[in-house]
Amino acid sequence: MATSLPTPEPLKVVQIDGLVVLKIIKHCRESYPTDVTGQLLGLDDKGLLEVTNCFPFPLDGDDDTSAQYQLDMMRCLRAVNVDNNTVGWYRSAHLGNFVDANLIETQYSYQNSLSANSVVIIHDVSKSAAQSNLSLRAFRLQDAFMKAYEAKKFTTESLAQAKLSFSNIFEELPVKVHNSHLVTLMLHNLEMPTLDSSRLRTLSTFASSQKEQSVADEARPLAPNFDVLDLELDPFMQKNLEYLLDCSDLQQQEQNNYQYWQRSMAREQTKMQTWLTKRKQENVHRAQQGKPLLPEDEVNTLFKLPAEPSRLESMILSAQMHNFTKQLNQFAGPSLARLYSIQELQK
Repeated sequence: MATSLPTPEPLKVVQIDGLVVLKIIKHCRESYPTDVTGQLLGLDDKGLLEVTNCFPFPLDGDDDTSAQYQLDMMRCLRAVNVDNNTVGWYRSAHLGNFVDANLIETQYSYQNSLSANSVVIIHDVSKSAAQSNLSLRAFRLQDAFMKAYEAKKFTTESLAQAKLSFSNIFEELPVKVHNSHLVTLMLHNLEMPTLDSSRLRTLSTFASSQKEQSVADEARPLAPNFDVLDLELDPFMQKNLEYLLDCSDLQQQEQNNYQYWQRSMAREQTKMQTWLTKRKQENVHRAQQGKPLLPEDEVNTLFKLPAEPSRLESMILSAQMHNFTKQLNQFAGPSLARLYSIQELQK
């Protein structure tokens, strides 16, 4: 009697070792602005996905070469007793522009062939530099979208039945950076060298005193800051606007294709209805004359309704536009505040 495998517990958090984070950052920044990918290794345990190691993928090469490279790397890691259990992959991004068909296809293959709890880690190099904060996000495809992608049917009716939209393609998981206890202990035991206050006064010179005074003045809460007078738009916000306009143009093209399908559908349905009306009238006359009736189901062979175009690309574009608008909302506040302030001063 065959027994089914237990269903894995849904993921709650992704825990990444500090060394893995440094490897991902180094690989992505060295190849910027070219997008790079890599493999994540670790363990899935009771809703916690532990990422303990990773290695990059080569930029050049076809699918067969890349697959052989992965197998060789896994074999070498297994030989030296290093974690070699695949738990997902990582990818670099530029200004939040990462949602595309290639990402969805790759993530689907990971969740479908390896594990349902496989994740993709997105590291945005430019966003990290603009915000001076590490941008590291973890995503996985939701179960409803996995079923729809497996059926390869993204029509308006099927999306409405499955209650799918651009907002529930991915599920974002919280990311937690973890260090070993030995590393944490070493960091806590590190002590900065301190100088006695009397010795510090003896070693200080007039120039150093002036420098310390200027630094202290600049650190005051109400110290004048000329950066706030810069009216130039944030380059990060400017690039987001360009990407948003490009997505709007592509979305308009998708909308035009969908409207063209609707017009073609209406024309074919009108032809079918006209043919059926004529066939019914002809059958009425034949019945009055005692002749056999002609079949009406021939309409399905004589007329072919055009297939509805896939709405997947439109969903992807909507998800990208939603991401860009969220980022613009974060950066537009300070820039608009400066512009309005200068406008009031000019009045």
